[in-house]
Amino acid sequence: MTYVLDTNTVSYFLRGEGNVDSYFQKEVVSAGNPYAIPCIVAYEVWRWLHDKPTGQIKAFARQFDILFTNVQDKAQMTVNIWMKAADVYIDLKQKGQLIGDADILIAAYCLANNYTLVTNNPSDFGRINGLTHVNWYA
Repeated sequence: MTYVLDTNTVSYFLRGEGNVDSYFQKEVVSAGNPYAIPCIVAYEVWRWLHDKPTGQIKAFARQFDILFTNVQDKAQMTVNIWMKAADVYIDLKQKGQLIGDADILIAAYCLANNYTLVTNNPSDFGRINGLTHVNWYA
């Protein structure tokens, strides 16, 4: 099983919040499951980091580099994923349950690769048909 870390999961990991680190150790490190971080998540996390005071940026950036250096799937956004994102968007729009574009792209990445999303946002991601997601925060 490949886990995809959502933006909130990466930020919790960097801040040491919730049980994210212990789940990461159990589900990825000990169990040997690969993990992926889509480029849209990297963008959102890097943007978040650069909005912090300089001291915090340096502390978080070291952990960020370690997390991204060890990622097994350098998650690229292929045409197939963009097309899947459009399908997700149309489905959500027809149901009147749209979510943000970044979340749609993250979900499409997971769907296209049959990956499991790790997120603390089940209310939005739970709207997406076929998406498997877990919460390591709680």
